[in-house]
Amino acid sequence: MPTEFIIPVAIGLGAVLVIAIILSGYVKAPPDVAYIISGPRRKKKILIGQAGVKIPFIERKDTLLLKQISIDIKTSGYVPTNDFIGVDIDAVAKVRVKTDPEGIELAMKNFLNMDEDRIIQALTDSLQGNMREIIGTVGLRELNTDRKKFGDEMQTKAQTDMNALGIEIISCNIQRIEDEKGLIIALGQDNMSQIQKDASIAKAQAERDVAIAEADAKQKANEASVASQIIIAERQNALAIKQANLQVEADTKKAEADAAYEIQKQEQQKVIGVKATDATIAKTEQEAILRQKQVEVRQQELEAEINRKADADKYQKQKAAEAALIEKQKAAEAALYNQQKQSEAERVIAETEKYKAIQDAEAKKALAEAQRYAAEQEAAGIKAKYDAEAAGIQARGLAEAEAMEKKAEAMKKYGQAAILEMIVSVLPDVAKAVAEPLSSIDKVTVFAGGTDGGNGVSGISANVPTVMAQTFETVKAATGVDLVDIVKASGYDAKVTRNINVSGLEGSDGTAANAVTAAAVTDAVTGNTDTEE
Repeated sequence: MPTEFIIPVAIGLGAVLVIAIILSGYVKAPPDVAYIISGPRRKKKILIGQAGVKIPFIERKDTLLLKQISIDIKTSGYVPTNDFIGVDIDAVAKVRVKTDPEGIELAMKNFLNMDEDRIIQALTDSLQGNMREIIGTVGLRELNTDRKKFGDEMQTKAQTDMNALGIEIISCNIQRIEDEKGLIIALGQDNMSQIQKDASIAKAQAERDVAIAEADAKQKANEASVASQIIIAERQNALAIKQANLQVEADTKKAEADAAYEIQKQEQQKVIGVKATDATIAKTEQEAILRQKQVEVRQQELEAEINRKADADKYQKQKAAEAALIEKQKAAEAALYNQQKQSEAERVIAETEKYKAIQDAEAKKALAEAQRYAAEQEAAGIKAKYDAEAAGIQARGLAEAEAMEKKAEAMKKYGQAAILEMIVSVLPDVAKAVAEPLSSIDKVTVFAGGTDGGNGVSGISANVPTVMAQTFETVKAATGVDLVDIVKASGYDAKVTRNINVSGLEGSDGTAANAVTAAAVTDAVTGNTDTEE
């Protein structure tokens, strides 16, 4: 990879690594838990409902529980009060860790990484001790009648000890008080009797007050009723007098009104007659004016209709001209758009054909390269094959030449004896080949005897020696070796009378090779093809 690429890649990898380390150290504290990040720095970092970064492998994170915790405080037995009465009290205190710097420091020393149960267990003994001390300073009656005061005193007393631990007591409430001798119940019964007595006295006094109040109320009600009836009578009398006076005045006013009505009626009739005459005249005049106005309105309507029609025709012609112009413009734009699209299509087709031609040329080039490579590989394979065959032929030829050379040397060394041995070694095969046709005869039918007085079967069996004798004559004529003399070379007549001796056929025992050769020739002459070598 070039150097100019290595440096940016290394920078990128480094940035990714730094980001991964930062993300792995990202922490966020909930509102009710404080995260304390400590490490090489002198001052610890405290996170409450905030996010921060902890350097991996260098800084550590500890937790401090800040939530409100309820602690059940019990005396676990009877504790004597100020008046020496044993009581068993069950209270509940609600506490939490102080969030000021001094409180956090003290709480870190005492409750770091503790869960809620362990914190409750650590604070319960101290709170129980404070409650026992407060019980010894108050009496039973005060303790039972003013529980809030007892809880406040206990909270104040215990807060002194809790300050040293970094704990704040939010509240302290008494849930249950029980004394050893049942005196609280007895005090309750005494109070109940006194309350019942006070209630009876209060009831009697209330009934007396009610009776007195009822009598006073009845007397006052009676007096009020008489006074109200007198007032009602007086007012009814005054009402009757007033009604009579009003009736007289009403009758007088009515008579005057009737007379005035008649006079006014006559005057109104006169005025109505005059008004009717004036109305008729005015009506006639108004009708004339109305007809004139109708004529004028009709004339104006006709003129308006003519103008509207002319305006409509003019507007229609303008709209037709505008529509024709718009059609021409649209046609021109469509033609121009089609021409542009056709040009764009022709350009795309040309580019496509060009791209296709380039791709075809590249494909043909790749095919030619592949064919050339295949031809080269095939030529190399053929050359390697022919080289291997030539090497094999050369090696085989060298081996055959070497064998022929060794064979020639052997022939030269052994001379005629070796040649004779080779000829004799093939005689059994020759005899076998001559006799093989006879082995395929399944059935022989003899029709007549031979000319020499023998039968046909003897003629067939005599065929093998005859053929072998002819073979010996052929070998003698071709090589000058008389196989019959070789066969007879081991006889007395050949050695003594005719002085025939075949040398070079002796084996390691002197006569074994000669004997084998003679036996092979004899078997060949007699037709015995089962001679074992």
